Amino acid sequence: MELGRVDSDVEVSMMSSHLALPREGHLCELYHIFAYLKSHANTEMVFDPTPVPFDMSLFERADWSFSPYDGEMLKEELPADMPRPLGTSMTMRVFVDSDHAGDLITRRSRTGFIVFLNGAPIYWSSKRQNSCETSTFGSEFVAMKQATEYIRGLRYKLRMMGIRVDEPAFVFGDNQSVLANTTNPSSTLKKKSNAIAYQFVREGVARDEWRTAYINTNDNIADLLTKPLAGEKRRKFVSMVLHHIYSQWSSDGKGED
Repeated sequence: MELGRVDSDVEVSMMSSHLALPREGHLCELYHIFAYLKSHANTEMVFDPTPVPFDMSLFERADWSFSPYDGEMLKEELPADMPRPLGTSMTMRVFVDSDHAGDLITRRSRTGFIVFLNGAPIYWSSKRQNSCETSTFGSEFVAMKQATEYIRGLRYKLRMMGIRVDEPAFVFGDNQSVLANTTNPSSTLKKKSNAIAYQFVREGVARDEWRTAYINTNDNIADLLTKPLAGEKRRKFVSMVLHHIYSQWSSDGKGED
């Protein structure tokens, strides 16, 4: 389980890339971060085991039998030595996004994703990508690959702890081109530079390890982990994972912020 402040993850990650040669401007940004944490210290992260309802019709499974991923590749590989699962299965939801060429110096993109088990946020990540992608399509596919790599490892860990994992992970993204290429069995790759991410994500969909669906960018909480946000959009996303963060009370019980 990830512990910490999800609402400052992207800012801390951006500052971490300047550890070697920090400047006065970086110090000023750190003051802003600590001022924000001081003024919004009254937060609660609730790990709710209650299943969260969502539209399952968005994740209809396609027929992959005529695709290159046929035969044994259509089955998820289960650990041979995993213990017998106990209890009921849970629902894994993942929100993923990318900020294309967000780094003004290197023009590398940033991957952001957050993982929920039922209603509990258990892991989030904001990290600059290792490659410089020339298109939004490429950066979004790299982000999708990084998120699904974590999903595969998490499903293994849960099973080895005796937790029942019967359903695929449900991945939400806001790039329709990427989602069309991951969910359509007859899709063909037109950009060879993205071949590895393309094949990795599609193979997992074919095995039913995860399924992908579109979500509007204004509802994609992973946007909080790709770029610094402000205003109502930031309040909306932060309030989805941190409770009472914007309701600070004085000692006499009055004065909501």
